[in-house]
Amino acid sequence: MSSSRPVASGTSPRHDGRWGGLSRTAGGPARRTGTDSTDVAVVGGGVIGSAIAWRLAQAGATVTVHDSADTGRASTVAAGMLAPASEAQLDNPELLRLSISSAIRWPEFAAELADPAGDAELTPDDHIGYRACGTLLVGMTAADQADIDRYRDLYDSESITAEAWDGERCRAAEPLLSHRVRAGLFAPDDHQVDPRRTLAALIAAGAERGVRRVTEPVADLSELTADRVVLAAGTWSGRLARLPIRPVHGQVIRLRAPDGVAVTRSIRAVNRGRSVYLVPRSNGEVVIGASSHEVGFDTAARAGDTFALLRDAIDVVPELGEYRLIETNVGLRPGTPDNAPLLGPIGDGRVVVATGHYRNGILLAPVTADLITRYLITGSEPERLRTFNAERFAS
Repeated sequence: MSSSRPVASGTSPRHDGRWGGLSRTAGGPARRTGTDSTDVAVVGGGVIGSAIAWRLAQAGATVTVHDSADTGRASTVAAGMLAPASEAQLDNPELLRLSISSAIRWPEFAAELADPAGDAELTPDDHIGYRACGTLLVGMTAADQADIDRYRDLYDSESITAEAWDGERCRAAEPLLSHRVRAGLFAPDDHQVDPRRTLAALIAAGAERGVRRVTEPVADLSELTADRVVLAAGTWSGRLARLPIRPVHGQVIRLRAPDGVAVTRSIRAVNRGRSVYLVPRSNGEVVIGASSHEVGFDTAARAGDTFALLRDAIDVVPELGEYRLIETNVGLRPGTPDNAPLLGPIGDGRVVVATGHYRNGILLAPVTADLITRYLITGSEPERLRTFNAERFAS
């Protein structure tokens, strides 16, 4: 598609011009869009798809989101940890750098969603639950402390800010932590957001820009009449295109504090080799997660997962045993062979994929939306997009 002007590197892909009236697929002829047609059809209305639709509409495109709202959508189950440090895959430095790039974008992204008109008084925390609270990684045994040390080595190699704390320093910062906590690592630049409120804000922001939403499932991408198609249907993307995506069952639990949450930071704990995280919201909710099973598209919660998550969380913060259990839910993470996302054009280029984000869909939403929008505006594939192109699994 033609563009009014290229987008400068490092900035959000927004401009004051109008979206070009011509659309060009890779290797194909340009086509003129009609006044009632859609420039881009986005298949998938979760946080990733809605963020892309919003950015495209800001760039002047006409956008239709096709959203089937399947049970198990990761966007409505995710805890919302914006944690490139504590969520890092130790064996994938490129994904870590993409995650850091997206985390850097989040403050501006959150502020814009909280105040799209520039004249409201809502804060990002009020509007979408965005909190710059940091994450505290803690280990409960000597072996768990060795795992924490591995993360510290990674942070040092990537120049990520982190502070090594002993058990006493951890409990001074978070008095409700168990006396069994041996040591920790505080990552101040890890933040959090409420994905459900973020999705609602993205839908509203897109609607203000003219994004149309259709709540009907798409069975065949070729039936869509839009000039370009963005496939952002999470774990269901593999059913619509030949993509190596598998559903990964993840269960989370939500508790409610009787008198407000005394834990102030997100906490990720290693407890006898098992990982559990606690994400406190300002409204008194605590999100505990998450299990991980590969059982296809099954979205049933499991009693064993509920028990294990509560056991490990209460080991770390004993007071959680007094909190009210308000929800148990399951999301299907879209996993790929290397658990890194699939980004960029496939086939003849008409379809652009933005899927396979696995555990990091909320974190990676800003950078994904920027990269996909920049590609569709300019026709030039950014280097980072090529790194995560689906063609790496072509064989």
